[in-house]
Amino acid sequence: MEYRCVQCGFRIKTLFVQYSPGNIRLMKCVNCKAVADEYIECELMIVLIDLILHKPKAYRHVLFNVLNHERTHFQGLLWKSLVGFLVLDAYRSLLVKKPEEEWGTSMSISSIFWIYRKMLMDVFLGNYMFLCSFLFAIRSLLKTSAQFSRFRDLLLAVLISSYFKILLTAMMVWEFPPAVIYIIDLFVLSSNTVALKVITKSTMNRCIGACFIAHAIKFCITQAFA
Repeated sequence: MEYRCVQCGFRIKTLFVQYSPGNIRLMKCVNCKAVADEYIECELMIVLIDLILHKPKAYRHVLFNVLNHERTHFQGLLWKSLVGFLVLDAYRSLLVKKPEEEWGTSMSISSIFWIYRKMLMDVFLGNYMFLCSFLFAIRSLLKTSAQFSRFRDLLLAVLISSYFKILLTAMMVWEFPPAVIYIIDLFVLSSNTVALKVITKSTMNRCIGACFIAHAIKFCITQAFA
């Protein structure tokens, strides 16, 4: 995967030239004539804020220039992201089921086993159907299977753009109404949409449709086994 200009998405060989330690010159894009990636000189907090604001150039910076195949241990990063995604999704499922169950010392072992069995079913079956429907929607709606055939790139983009799930950990400390869980789901949906648009360069409406179909199927599957 080559570097990309964060402004227009044009391929670029290098992002900067280093003359000495701490002395670099940012390269300009030959297509739009703008600085290819100004985030190189920005603090991490600036990147995080722009990601939260759903700015496409911030997503290009992360998905193409930071998570570059040649600069990162891509396989290890993919597995770590997948494990983190599943753990956070399992915690979300537990939060959804918590108000429905009587949690306490009076619960039997069979009740606890039943709750965790349903949680694992939601996580693994729900996400399997989510990824399958996501790929199907991309092939049918976006028609990008020829240009975008690397499943690992798509999977990593989905996992990284689901970073809003980290906000669920705040519910370990503070008590929020259950509606907050579904608000976070909407943020994850919108973030997945921006990441998909950046990766595939398709229209926003088609990306929204592909992401909505995948998330809707996952929601129906998890509700069916609730």
